[in-house]
Formats: sequence, C-alpha cells, structure tokens
Amino acid sequence: MSFSAAALKCSARDRWIGWDFRHQYDRLKLVTNNSRFLILPDYHLPNLASRILSLCQKRLPTDWQAVFGHPIVLLETFVDPQRFQGTIYKAANWIYVGNTKGFHRTRQGYSATAHSPKMVFVKPLISDAQALLSQPILQPTYRTGGPKIMLSAQQMKSLPDFFKEIPDPRRAQGRRHQLCTVLAIAAGATLCGMRGYLAISDWAKSLGQKARGRFDCRYQNKRYIVPSLSIIRDALIRVNPVHLDRALQCWNQAYGQHDESLAIDGKTMCNAIDDQGYQTHIMSAIGHQTKTCYTQKK
Repeated sequence: MSFSAAALKCSARDRWIGWDFRHQYDRLKLVTNNSRFLILPDYHLPNLASRILSLCQKRLPTDWQAVFGHPIVLLETFVDPQRFQGTIYKAANWIYVGNTKGFHRTRQGYSATAHSPKMVFVKPLISDAQALLSQPILQPTYRTGGPKIMLSAQQMKSLPDFFKEIPDPRRAQGRRHQLCTVLAIAAGATLCGMRGYLAISDWAKSLGQKARGRFDCRYQNKRYIVPSLSIIRDALIRVNPVHLDRALQCWNQAYGQHDESLAIDGKTMCNAIDDQGYQTHIMSAIGHQTKTCYTQKK
C-alpha cells in the first residue's frame, strides 16, 4: 500500500468538496491519494482489506504530520471499473463521488481523447472535511506554505493614497465608501493571502477599529465601517485594470525596497488554451523577504 500527492485536478472530487479554484491548489496538500493497494492472491482473507484501510486511516495523519509537517483531512483513490468495482472501499465506508473524464497527463498537458474513466472514492479523516476545505479563509492549523506578508500600520495608511487618482466608475448616487478605500482594503487582503471576493470581505470584517481608520473607512456613529461584499465586488469589476495595476506598481516601488532578492516562478495553466492553441504560461516575480508578488506576466 502506498499514499502519494493528490490529483492536481479531478472534477468529481472538486465538486464534492465544493472549493473555489482560487483555493484549490493551495489546499491540495491537505488531500492525499491512495495510489497503490495490493493484496497478493495467497492472502485473500475475510475482512483483511477493510481492516488494513482502517488501520492506515488511523495512523496516516500522525505519520504525515511528522514527515511533511502539515496535517491531511481527506483521502482519495481511483478505481478502474473495467477491472474492479471498488468493493473494498465501499466496505470501508469510502464515498463514491463520480467518475473521471478519462483523460491522462502528457508532456503537452492532457491527452486529446478520453480513454478509461476511473471511479473516484474519497474518505474524510475529520467530520467537517468538506466545510474546512471549501471555506474562504483556512484555519491557521491547516495553512501550508510560506508565511504571507503582514502589513504594517504605515503600509495600511499609505495604500489609499496610491488609489486616489483612479477614476471612480460607480454612479455618484448612493456611494457610501470611497473607491480608494475599497481598493486599498482589497489590495491589503490580497497581500495577506486572501483570494476571492468572500475572503477579502471576511478579512475586511476582521479588521479592528484602528486598522479601519488607517484605511480611511467611513466613520459613522462613532465607529468605522468597512465596505460590504457587494461593494467590494462591484468596485473591482468596474475599475479600470490598467489604472489599478499602475497604482499597485507604484506602491510596490515605494515599499518593495526590503527585498534583497527576487524569485522567478513559472506555471503552466492546465486546460487554458490561447488563440493559437498553446497552453498559457504565467511568470511571477516574488520577493524573498516580504513574500510580495511584484508582477505576473502571461
């Protein structure tokens, strides 16, 4: 028996978890794949397979934490229905969540035609695995990877100033928050590791009164009020991306001096094909000290 890294993409599993694609790749470490399970013919004994699975499920989280330094909350496996029916996993109370599409990985990305779809089974190691993996902000215990940038009071206070020159595309009637405040909060949340509108909104709600004041939030009834989810989403959808990118670059130039070196990282976006039929490649420049992403280019 062996366990390995989880599948990068699996639509049946991803639908069952319900996580957002923005969070998926950062949380795949919390899922592991039962990539091999073999019992030789001479040892086909009653209840042996389900007993082995049960013992492994109990011990695996502790061993994984000790070896890799982070917990796991979900197991997955793939079964070829042309050869097996997944009886062992059904007997061990694994959950059948659907079939794969039958494509396999190649050097160029994925195969052009589907071959043999596999049955997908999952086994939660904790009772609320679905909710934990799909929530906008992951609990600190389960966060993996390098630490996210922490904004200082001066950096918070400076962010709105860089967005004040951006034209406000919203109607004047009914504006409750300045555009520079909304964009500053969205930028601050992103720098602190938030991904998606809901995560940005939750991060804004968690800000204390002093932090809200630094972002120049609206002051009403002796307290600062942060923009709602709908206001944040509406502003980010409507704002000119060129103006926003220019303002962020100016902020990076002013506050990126603490990085002594940069790391250049490249990724191939799976199933993202451009007009010429080539897969999309993304290059990023990351500061070693601040963990700030200075730019991304396609």
